[in-house]
Amino acid sequence: MTPDPDHKAPAAPCGHSGPDHTVDAFHNGRFFLVQPSEAGHRAGMDAMVLAATVPEAATGVLADLGAGAGAAGLAAATRLPGLSVVLVERSAVMAEYARRSLALDSNAHLAGRARIVEADVSLHGTRRRDAGLPDCAFDYVIMNPPFNAARDRTTPDQLKAEAHAMQTDDLFERWLRTAAAILKPGGQVSVIARPQSMRDVLEALGKRFGGVEITPLCPRRGDDAIRILVTAIKGSRARLRLRDSLVMHEGAGQGVSPRMNDLNNGLGCWPRRPENRSSK
Repeated sequence: MTPDPDHKAPAAPCGHSGPDHTVDAFHNGRFFLVQPSEAGHRAGMDAMVLAATVPEAATGVLADLGAGAGAAGLAAATRLPGLSVVLVERSAVMAEYARRSLALDSNAHLAGRARIVEADVSLHGTRRRDAGLPDCAFDYVIMNPPFNAARDRTTPDQLKAEAHAMQTDDLFERWLRTAAAILKPGGQVSVIARPQSMRDVLEALGKRFGGVEITPLCPRRGDDAIRILVTAIKGSRARLRLRDSLVMHEGAGQGVSPRMNDLNNGLGCWPRRPENRSSK
């Protein structure tokens, strides 16, 4: 069976878990997430690797678009004490899980640097600004959109379907349009998606972004990629780079590779390559 980065072995619940939720430890207990126990999306390796694209010593404000319970945004804030985060989530149910996460005593070190905007990422113009996403206000944007085609996976769990399956064919265009609008010039966007979505992602980046870097995520060395990690810079004219693969597993069984273990636990980052003449 192909390992799924969305899958996360259940963490030891901490705090007051209940019949509808668990309270799970991330980054070796440096932050905790209230997540639905039965319905909806539960955060895993995708969110942690996405957070790892924010460079070391980053400061300013980050928007986590489609944040769910807040895993990726809170992971970035945990690793980077100079970073504030805005968790943007359309689902009222998942936004409430994010609020419950921020209210945990164990997350008190994050509460003053994180807030929630309950809004549809695809809003634009005045409606987007009125929802709390102003123009040119963010230094970083990260996104883990529902990148499965609606026909690819079906589930009776409506909350999970909203998190995993596209509701429109131009999803990447809509989300990256918003990213371009809210990022400051020179700001960085990061996207995690399926390899099948590469063309749509590149077309949506278009002339808004440059310096695109694509990293394939492979279960094991020699396997086909099951995810792509894409970063780009608003207004850059640098050329596209295809980077070496990140390998999820090494050794027997489902052992996580040392590099992936570091990224998954906030012990390192996946920085962009320094620009040089050949990249311009």
